[in-house]
Amino acid sequence: MNKADIGLIGLAVMGENLCLNFESKGFSVAVFNRRSEIMERFIEGRGKGKNFIGCTTLEELVGSLKTPRKIMLMIKAGNPVDLMIDQLIPYLEAGDIIIDGGNSNFHDTMRRVKVVEGQGLLYVGAGVSGGEEGALNGPSIMPGGSYGAWESIKEMFFAIAAKTEEGAPCCNWVGSDGSGHFVKTIHNGIEYGDMQLICEIYHIMREHLGMSAIEMHEVFKGWNQGELESYLIEITRDILAFKDIDGSPLVDKILDKAGQKGTGKWTLTASLDHGIPLTLIGEAVWARLLSARKDERVRAAKILGGSIAKFSGTTKEREALIEDLKSALFAAKIVSYAQGFMLIQSASKAYSWNIDCGEVALMWRGGCIIRSAFLTNIKEAFVTNPHLENLLLDPFFRDILKKTEGSLRRVCSAAVLSGTPTPALSSALAYFDGYRCEHLPSNLLQAQRDYFGAHTYQRVDKPSGEFFHTNWTGKGGDTSAGTYTV
Repeated sequence: MNKADIGLIGLAVMGENLCLNFESKGFSVAVFNRRSEIMERFIEGRGKGKNFIGCTTLEELVGSLKTPRKIMLMIKAGNPVDLMIDQLIPYLEAGDIIIDGGNSNFHDTMRRVKVVEGQGLLYVGAGVSGGEEGALNGPSIMPGGSYGAWESIKEMFFAIAAKTEEGAPCCNWVGSDGSGHFVKTIHNGIEYGDMQLICEIYHIMREHLGMSAIEMHEVFKGWNQGELESYLIEITRDILAFKDIDGSPLVDKILDKAGQKGTGKWTLTASLDHGIPLTLIGEAVWARLLSARKDERVRAAKILGGSIAKFSGTTKEREALIEDLKSALFAAKIVSYAQGFMLIQSASKAYSWNIDCGEVALMWRGGCIIRSAFLTNIKEAFVTNPHLENLLLDPFFRDILKKTEGSLRRVCSAAVLSGTPTPALSSALAYFDGYRCEHLPSNLLQAQRDYFGAHTYQRVDKPSGEFFHTNWTGKGGDTSAGTYTV
């Protein structure tokens, strides 16, 4: 019997389409699903007549693979992955490779790498982004874990990955243990921010400017031809033009109650662990939480009043505000990506991953949900300066922010004055102002902490790292609390 190049477990949307992607690139695939009828339906349906081997047991799956065996898991993150690893290990031999392509928490992946390597096997945590379409036609793939596995899977991953306009695969080795899944987590956090920013722009257009869905469609269509060109702008354009069966815009009939699966929360948790101010992504996550309280918001609107003031300016002023919305969105996106890459750099250093941020930008250039034109500029920024502290300091992005800063201020002002909530846009502006502020009011904050808790402070006229305590009331003692950083 001919043996398959790779095995894949889990035939839900992503798994099924990845199978078809592998097969279309010339690889044979052995497939298994916990419910055999799903596997059989795939083999007799979309997989019929193609180079697939249907397996009803894990032992059969393992036996149908070329060595070293490569088995990709596309199953629900969490305990199901651990259970599947435990079931697979007895059938595998030294050098075989388990690949987790789901949205696993990177801490789990770090633990699993140690467990699997302890059995003489290799483990890869591969972030996969692109949704159903990307899985079928070319996703962004972010693999990390046991480096010894890379030579065996590189050709296959390069083949199925999305390609840039220059033909480069949107895939490369990220680093050791949980680095691949960590980068995917940050990708999803930036995705949260991007989506929230676009929604706030849409909200201003719809409620403050009174624009119709088709008018907004035309604006986003134009925006997708320039510096804002991206997958999320593209699908927003299409959504706004989509009609329900009665001919009205479908978007207007969708309940304003957002869901989430947890990667945004993981991004925030990581930012707190590493002390990186991911303010914009934080606001995007909290905006979803607020939206979920729909019934409460409806009651609050009746009690507190919730109307948004309509725009009353001239046509020319209206057009100017729409142009400002475009520039403000671009400025805020830059801030969001800057924060995300700061977190990647911090985690890379803390875990000794040696992540190449330029390569990450390239991996995100195609196939994934946050793919956009300006990721090329991000790659160039890190190629020019691999140790770049913050994207805002790169000359290209610095110059853009100088040009768009006024637009972001005017948009946030218009939102505040009209009563339109813009937490992510406002956060972008606040971060930009805070990051470039040489003197923040934290000197007073440190004085307050020392006053009530003897937490000490540093002085501008003394060497850095030397701490002082003051008996502010004359009634306290000279004993100070120990210093520490959370």
